[in-house]
Amino acid sequence: MTNLDLIDKKILMLLQENSKMNVKEIAVKIGLTASPTYDRIKRLEKTGVIQDYIAKLNKEKVGLHLEVFCQVTLQVHSNKLIKQFESAIKKMPEITECYHIAGNFDYLLKIITPNIKSYQLFLKNKLSVLEPVANVQSNFVLSSVKEYTCLPIE
Repeated sequence: MTNLDLIDKKILMLLQENSKMNVKEIAVKIGLTASPTYDRIKRLEKTGVIQDYIAKLNKEKVGLHLEVFCQVTLQVHSNKLIKQFESAIKKMPEITECYHIAGNFDYLLKIITPNIKSYQLFLKNKLSVLEPVANVQSNFVLSSVKEYTCLPIE
């Protein structure tokens, strides 16, 4: 873990809320001048605390209306099949998140597609045909109560 002081944490919270905020704006909000603020941001990037800057898109406005959480059970828990499954999953753009979990299922996937028909085709032609897959359970999102990408650093 990287040691973060209060100023680093303030910078990180500001950038999580708006990654387009420029150094001068951040400096004003944290009470420093631009130069040390810039140096801190560069250090946070260099040490990997800040991994990337992204734009969060509105799913519906880009034609992606269906969100599904999919629980996957593998046939066997061998290193070979786990690697084969994970490699295949990484190549599927419909899968936006994949977690190897403990519990009743092996993986939890977040899948986003335009509609139910496209999800059916994805399931039929891509996911369920993978050799390691034994069982798939789909949970369809009716509405989103909270989607928050900011990590709670205090």
